Amino acid sequence: MGSVVAHAAVMPPEDYDRLAHLAEKNVAAKVRLDAAIVTWEKNEEADNVVAELPGSSKKDELVIVGAHLDSWHAGTGATDNGAGSAVMLEVMRILATLHLPLARTVRLVLWSGEEQGLFGSRAYVKQHFADPVTMTLRPEHAKVSLYLNLDNGTGRIRGVYLQDNDMARPLFESWLAPFKDEGVTTLTLKNTGGTDHLSFDAVGIPGFQFIQDPLDYGSRTHHSSVDVYEHAQAGDLMQAAAVIASVVYEAANRADMVPRKPLPPPLPPRTTH
Repeated sequence: MGSVVAHAAVMPPEDYDRLAHLAEKNVAAKVRLDAAIVTWEKNEEADNVVAELPGSSKKDELVIVGAHLDSWHAGTGATDNGAGSAVMLEVMRILATLHLPLARTVRLVLWSGEEQGLFGSRAYVKQHFADPVTMTLRPEHAKVSLYLNLDNGTGRIRGVYLQDNDMARPLFESWLAPFKDEGVTTLTLKNTGGTDHLSFDAVGIPGFQFIQDPLDYGSRTHHSSVDVYEHAQAGDLMQAAAVIASVVYEAANRADMVPRKPLPPPLPPRTTH
């Protein structure tokens, strides 16, 4: 069987709603789409961006923070995920500027290829920590305390998706307590998908995504032509950076690493027809 290439077109909510209203009233509508599409078989190279603040007494252990750099083609990627990348850069700036002592090394990774299928984080995890297909672990696997991800727009942080790791709940309750008056109070066991913490969770490394105010992320900017700078909320991004910097500081200096769920089983081998 030959390969199948699928294409999708994204339209603003206003245009979609107009078509939906016409359909509800059984009014025929025509859509004309002008698109120039080029496909090619060549594999293109992409790069992750990596930076570190070295630790001291536990410098071989890691607290990793990340967000993805790549974006959808229609806009400039301000909320998906320029916002998350900017926040994580600010987290590193805060920690460096304050000269806070860090027992563990704090590593920042800005991912490429997230929109194409978490390619950047998956390749990084496979190269450095473990292969999810065989669950063959590399020595560095045991050295990662946790991974923290931000990728749900420009809204304020309200809590954390615990990704079924209830053992981490008391830690986050303690770490987030100073931000209770900022509304950072929600801890849910729910899994949330579609972003780079999944690459870590898939090999048994504690990976977490922050819960954010949705604002107009899902209704307007996500993967659309209006994902632009004007939708970024400076105050909300500052709040997110402060919250994450505090959590990173606590995690980096905690006596023990974050508790882990049992290792997942190896993925079933792929079959081709």
